[in-house]
Amino acid sequence: MFFRFLTLFGLLVMLVAGGMTIVAWLITRLVEGNMGTAVIVWISGCGLAAALPLLAVVLAYRTFRRVATPLAAIMNAADAVAEGDLSARVPEFTRRNEFTRLAHSFNHMTAELERADQQRRNLTADVAHELRTPLHIIQGNLEGVLDGVYEPTPEHIAATLDETRLLARLVEDLHTLSLADAGQLPLKLEPVDVADLLADVATSFSGQAEAQNVEIVVETAVLPPNTHIQGDAGRLDQVLSNLVVNALRHTPGDGRITLSAKLVDDGVQIQVTDTGEGIPEADLPFVFERFWRGDRARTHSGGAGGGLGLAIVKQMVVAHNGRITATSTPNQATTFTLTFPAV
Repeated sequence: MFFRFLTLFGLLVMLVAGGMTIVAWLITRLVEGNMGTAVIVWISGCGLAAALPLLAVVLAYRTFRRVATPLAAIMNAADAVAEGDLSARVPEFTRRNEFTRLAHSFNHMTAELERADQQRRNLTADVAHELRTPLHIIQGNLEGVLDGVYEPTPEHIAATLDETRLLARLVEDLHTLSLADAGQLPLKLEPVDVADLLADVATSFSGQAEAQNVEIVVETAVLPPNTHIQGDAGRLDQVLSNLVVNALRHTPGDGRITLSAKLVDDGVQIQVTDTGEGIPEADLPFVFERFWRGDRARTHSGGAGGGLGLAIVKQMVVAHNGRITATSTPNQATTFTLTFPAV
């Protein structure tokens, strides 16, 4: 291969030299020059013939560096992602051009894919964990009754039934989330009076709040009469109920839960504020994630939910074209703010 290339290169050199010799002779004859003129013309022509291919090689090399190298890096990273390596990234060059933006977009895409894959893995593990605990309790209780270890007393049967209710609620919550993710959550949209909605929620939890010595207050004085939002009354009641349940769980005796509403520039703002234990600042970005609980040691028997309540709340708020945020001061207060378009 080397000798073939050398032979071809030598032939090209001879053709260029010979061609330039003929050109130099013709130019010398036309201008009636001497041998010195012919030599100058020949050297200049040969130099130009050599410089042009060299310039072409330099330009080709620079083009390769600027085009082929980034494309090759992106293709290699794409092949790695196709094989399941979601950690593959493309080096982002300091030069700002189209390939730099393409590399940045590719890296952002793979980062989101990696995050989604990790969330899927975590969700699978969390679902298995949440289902396993009540199932083991039910299985152990029933086996104990059959073996004569436990007496089938009403109290024992009621405890087992509570675990089946917990399973049913978890399955229902997962079903609701799956419908919301697919954009298929059924909503019966109609104008909903905001003041009536807050009053109904407060009435529903008045007994439980009184038993816990917690005060529930509704503040709608600043809200104009007959203020409505477009939504499903049942789903909106579920949203606020989940927030109140969460507030009751973390608000000690002599505490207070406030349901308030007011008009803002972009719609109606509803707030649920409690005077409970609060949420650490580091945990706030994760409160709407599925199966997330700040205190991992909590159990269902200890009063913690399945970790899906706030995730469902967010999905339902989004389904109503609204948004929700959480703010908190540890050991003082937590506020969930919901904003919906006004009718």
